[in-house]
Amino acid sequence: MLKFAYRLAKTLTGKKSQSDEAAILRELSRGVPTTFVEFGFHPSEFNCVGLTEFSGLLIDGDATSVQVAKIVLPRRIRAVTSFLTLDNLDLVRNAFPELGVLSIDVDGNDYWFLEALLPLRPHVVAVEYNASFGLRPVTVPYDAAFDRHIKHPSGWYHGASLTALTSLCERYDMKMVAVSEAGTNAFFVRGSRSEPRLSNEGAYRENSLRNRWSGTTAAQQWERIQHLPFESG
Repeated sequence: MLKFAYRLAKTLTGKKSQSDEAAILRELSRGVPTTFVEFGFHPSEFNCVGLTEFSGLLIDGDATSVQVAKIVLPRRIRAVTSFLTLDNLDLVRNAFPELGVLSIDVDGNDYWFLEALLPLRPHVVAVEYNASFGLRPVTVPYDAAFDRHIKHPSGWYHGASLTALTSLCERYDMKMVAVSEAGTNAFFVRGSRSEPRLSNEGAYRENSLRNRWSGTTAAQQWERIQHLPFESG
């Protein structure tokens, strides 16, 4: 696997975020503690890639991605292999004395991890929302072994809606101030900051990447998965 990781690392010529997440985080992270934790990630594509002066911790369950990250990323960024559950989040809690940016994109228990980690009082939060859920205030139930492709063959059943995540963050005095252009990630900062608070209705975007490859709309995606179990967020 290590030889494969080295070969793969050589093919990675540029690192970016999925949409405009890196640019949004660069702007929102001015003046905050220069630390970040992000999970999951790919070494050529992660939200915090533009935080070039920050020390960081990247976490993912894929060992090859972590091996590649250790090869191609600077030493100020530590990469760790771990399939996170609510029982092993101390890896995140103990990463830094103060957390500048927390970024969550695991296509599964995103809501539950965010709920457990918001007491750390990160200055900025980036979290993936599931646009297939529309504006319904819902999240998938917690499952320590969550795999979205096992849960439903479409892969559309995972995470939480924008509405559910906004409500959760507001309980910790964090407001939504941006949504990525592709309709994949929402961004929250502390309520005392000057950025204007966005409404769910005004900020929501459908996932343009998902719509494009599937040839469906968010409403059609919801029709496929609405019979599955949900919890209110």
